[in-house]
Amino acid sequence: MKNILVPIGNNDHATNTLQYAIDFAQAFEAKIYLVHVYSSPKISGSILNVDQIMERDSKSILKDHLAKVDKKNVEIVTSTLKGYSIIDTLKQLNRLLNIDLIIASTKNDSADETIFVGKITGNIIKDTKVPVLIVPSKVSFKPMKKILMTIKSGSINSVSTLDLLIKIKQKFDSTINLLQVKTPKLEAKDMELNETLESHINKLVPTNNATVYQGVLEFLHEEDPDMICVIRRKRGFFKKLWEDDRVKKVDFESKIPLLVLKGMS
Repeated sequence: MKNILVPIGNNDHATNTLQYAIDFAQAFEAKIYLVHVYSSPKISGSILNVDQIMERDSKSILKDHLAKVDKKNVEIVTSTLKGYSIIDTLKQLNRLLNIDLIIASTKNDSADETIFVGKITGNIIKDTKVPVLIVPSKVSFKPMKKILMTIKSGSINSVSTLDLLIKIKQKFDSTINLLQVKTPKLEAKDMELNETLESHINKLVPTNNATVYQGVLEFLHEEDPDMICVIRRKRGFFKKLWEDDRVKKVDFESKIPLLVLKGMS
């Protein structure tokens, strides 16, 4: 893993996310691309230099966050970008910079306490093809020695989906416990585990629950993991979870980092 993209806003969560990203990047000797995307508001009349003002404020946001963190000799490339769509801009960066991972805050504002994942992060998960590591507020980095991976179907069409998870396991000598949630609509073929996945897990824990989230809640305290890992597929629970861009806490919440891998099935 070489290139990590960190899109941030102007709230306190962003500083914590940046520090987490720096600590994570240091472990992998990776480079961070720190970006703030701004857009000019649609206004009536004519105001001179509005783009310059927005760009200046954007640069100030990045400067303020960088002043509050320990950079730990990690290479950090900063950029302020104007874009009419934040997601389209980030997708272009993913292609141009060959991004391996996006590290993002759970949400970009703290106004609504019922929301776990805000609209921008939700869109990043939904509309980009890069794995996303979601960092809850106030969470500090620590090696992921114990990972709880949650799946419903054990079928994985592309082994590359697991690449990042395997790299994390190798870096931190992690154990991966796999929680397979058997829901009422589970098909027989879903019970068969992908061979690569099976070769990297420490133990398989089957459970019967109405939803994947209920299965996760049941085992969080028992497993006490350092990270939760899920696969966002084109079908199933996590597809439905991010259909509306935001994720409410009643539907899913994690107090520890959540790694979302991108599946194709």
